Amino acid sequence: MTSPPSPAHDSTTRPESITDRVLESFDASPDPRLREIMQSLTRHLHGFVSEVGLTEDEWAGAIRVLTATGHITDEQRQEFILWSDTLGVSMLVDALSHRLPPGATESTVLGPFYVVGSPLREFGANIAEQEAGTPAWVHGQVLALDGTPIPGAEVDIWQNGDNRLYAVQDDDAPDDHLRGRFVTDEAGRFAFQAVRPVPYPIPDDGPVGSMLEAVRRHPWRPAHIHIVVRAPGFASLTTHIFDAESEYLECDTVFAVKPSLLRTFKHRAADDPGRPAGVEVPWVSLELDLVLAPGGSEAQDVVDRGRTH
Repeated sequence: MTSPPSPAHDSTTRPESITDRVLESFDASPDPRLREIMQSLTRHLHGFVSEVGLTEDEWAGAIRVLTATGHITDEQRQEFILWSDTLGVSMLVDALSHRLPPGATESTVLGPFYVVGSPLREFGANIAEQEAGTPAWVHGQVLALDGTPIPGAEVDIWQNGDNRLYAVQDDDAPDDHLRGRFVTDEAGRFAFQAVRPVPYPIPDDGPVGSMLEAVRRHPWRPAHIHIVVRAPGFASLTTHIFDAESEYLECDTVFAVKPSLLRTFKHRAADDPGRPAGVEVPWVSLELDLVLAPGGSEAQDVVDRGRTH
């Protein structure tokens, strides 16, 4: 009677053969793009495991981290986006997806705190529904590449306050605090009163924070205001405006800073005659033009990406 082959001589147990068999399992996929993605994912994941010689204990630990990531993610917190951001994947996808022509305002990451359906506010309205820091008057135009104003563009704004929190993180803040949507006038102009943003740490009490601590990375982001601009006939723009005087510009934990997005807030006295209504303390102002590239906005709309926070 012939003995079965020893596992050591069974070609199906060799690491490269395991990878080949998994790759072949996707051959019948009717979706060519899905097949390409799954096979490439398999090759890179198996290559990573082989390259570092991943142990069973290490793989079990990775599964525990992913499980904890799912458990901490809820309607107010998206830990998977934090993984994507802190590993630079969000910025890599952004760079590959938005190859903009010269002169267009550059894009950057959406971040985990976006909320669909911010209130539609009047020209010049205050997005701070309670005290939140140094008043900031932000105004400018939405323009096409040739400098033509774009009327009827929607400018969607959200930011943190001087407590370093966004409204979705702050149980003491109204839901619509420090966010709002504005529509440009016939000259493409928009204006709103906000507060000067401050640096803040991303949520670091979960799996992502544990990773950052283990590798001696900090969780801090430089001060910025988030902006999404949508207009028919133009590619939607998701970007930040960074305070040029902020800390952490050179070491943003999500790698989202681009030099073209730095802006200088001008310091204003409390009695400056151009101060916004109701402002009786020192304040800052920022003139901001946003330039859109031509294209179909629907293709890049953040709502269509399914990202609700």
